[in-house]
Amino acid sequence: MGGPEVERLIALLAKLPGLGPRSARRAALKLLQQPATKMAPLAAAMADAARAVKTCALCGNLDSADPCGICADPRRDRTLICVVEGVGDLWALERAGVHRGLYHILGGTLSALGGTGPDDLSVTPLLTRIGEGGVAEIILALGATVDGAATAHWLTERIKPLGVAVSRVGHGVPIGGALEILDDGTLGAALRARRPV
Repeated sequence: MGGPEVERLIALLAKLPGLGPRSARRAALKLLQQPATKMAPLAAAMADAARAVKTCALCGNLDSADPCGICADPRRDRTLICVVEGVGDLWALERAGVHRGLYHILGGTLSALGGTGPDDLSVTPLLTRIGEGGVAEIILALGATVDGAATAHWLTERIKPLGVAVSRVGHGVPIGGALEILDDGTLGAALRARRPV
């Protein structure tokens, strides 16, 4: 077809979320047909991101600065920490502009079937942040799944004894829904309708 370089490009693109082999083939073709305007800028942006982007030591966000721009922003409400499953959820909430506090990324949810236990999640750093003082409320913005609910319950049992209010995002997040794919209005309504646990 196009040689080993083209096949490698297609194989790598096919590993991206939302791209299967056929979509990867179409994307590769588009890139190869316009290498100067499509492929070269994409390759440069990817190389720059690979070099510069790191994980924030405080919250787990991906940014070119550590601490990330959110954690370093003095205008953020430091009494509120919104706990999310992954970076995509944080980015979705930021895109919606509904949370002006800080974040904490767990890195997943508890899952007996998936083999994810408490030691696989970023819980100790969260408890350390709470223990340092100044935190008034933890907002659990986890997906409305069985694993999300189990994780929220498990976290609540560990956070409440620390004297911090715990709330969960309210209605608006559909059962089985992932935060990163919801529209801004739904995310905003869910965050505003949070309730104590």
